[in-house]
Order: sequence, then structure tokens, then C-alpha cells
Amino acid sequence: MIDERNPSFRGGSLQPQFVGAREDTRLYSHSHLNVRWLGRMNFADALQLQEEIVAEKCVHRGAADELLLLEHEPVYTIGRTPDKSSLLGAAHLPYPLFAINRGGQATYHGPGQLMGYPIVDLQRCGQDLHKYLRWLERLIIELLVDYEIAATQRGGLTGVWIGARKIASIGVGVRHWITMHGFALNVCGALTPFDHIVPCGISNVTMTSIELETDKRFSVVDVADAFGKLALQRISDLRRNEATEPAIA
Repeated sequence: MIDERNPSFRGGSLQPQFVGAREDTRLYSHSHLNVRWLGRMNFADALQLQEEIVAEKCVHRGAADELLLLEHEPVYTIGRTPDKSSLLGAAHLPYPLFAINRGGQATYHGPGQLMGYPIVDLQRCGQDLHKYLRWLERLIIELLVDYEIAATQRGGLTGVWIGARKIASIGVGVRHWITMHGFALNVCGALTPFDHIVPCGISNVTMTSIELETDKRFSVVDVADAFGKLALQRISDLRRNEATEPAIA
């Protein structure tokens, strides 16, 4: 259960706050969304935290949505699909593998990559999963403009692209209309771990990063800071114009 006495769950301020003794844990919040930077965290702990927040939101549907921003220790994940061909057998993988309750094929997460886990109640957003996915894509595209990167969506393919190169992957799970998992934006560092899989099940895809596209080094924490502020500005877009025909989730 979430301890609501923890200052990381207090709303009402757009100013950064430091939570507990961890100076790398920051919060921006208002009545609709709390944003937290969690630093480097292994995948199992992040998954457990998501599960706890989702369970709490199922009980308290009026609680603010959450956005967890973090980096992972190296790990591979794959979604709920009987087709595991994107793992290329899996026995050769250099890092642990988790099969999780999201959509999509295999991907890699690790240092240098910004992970974003929005835990959003889609009952307040028209119960439209497709609208939510497109909102996430547009948010990342808008963020990348600040880095002078012209990214786009691609029809029929979830994620964010720069031509044929993929800079961000998206895979979500939904439980009682509350989302978990989210996006992975490549900021800096090595992308060679993607060579051990077929990223997102798309053959011959080239993975790229902010660093590769700009030839400049950016820190994940600074990109997380910029994304968190942007998400606070754009959360109302997700709640506006609710869908008239809810999607199935």
C-alpha cells in the first residue's frame, strides 16, 4: 500500500521538492498529476511500485494520476504475446528477461534511457486507449523539438521515429482502465544491447538516441525534468474531448 503521508504524494505545487533522504527524487505536482524522478532502479522494484500505485488507484479513483520517471539497470522485456520470435531464442541474452502485462514485442531498457511510467485513470480520459497512446507519442515529439530533433509518428507503428530510425518505444498495460508501463526514450549511451533482439518485433529497424541525432551529450535526469514539466502542461489535453465510443481494454 502507498503511504499517503509520504511527501511525494502531496499536490498543489509546481516547484521541485526533494522527497525523504534521497536528493535525486524530485516531484512536480498539481491536482491532476504527480511527477516523480526515481533515479536508477532495477526493473523488478519499479514493477512492484507500479503495481502498488495501480492497486491504490483502483480503490481511490479520485486520486491524482502518477508519472514515474527513472532509468533501469540493463534488462529485456516482452509483452503478452504468444509470438516470442523477437527474442531470437532468448538464451543468448546478456541481461535478465521479464515477460510482463503490456502490449508489444521484445525491447531493451538500460542506463542512458529515460523510462516513463504514467499511471493514468482512463475513465477520466474517455476510456480510449488509442487516444492515450497517440498522446504519449505527441508528448515525446514535442519534447524533442527542444533538442532540435524533428520526430514523427508512423502509421500502424507505435512509437516515435526520425525517418526510419526509432528513438522511443511505447508499450502499455491497462487494468480496470488504469494504465501502467509506458515509454522508453533513448537519450544517450550504448544501443548495442538492442542487437541481441528484434526491437519491438520490427525487422531491420535502426535504434537511435538524442545523443546520436544531435552529436551532443544530455543527461537522462535533465531530459526527465523537461518531460515532467511538459507532461504537467499537457495532461489536460488527454482529459479533453472524451471519446464517445470507448475502446476495449
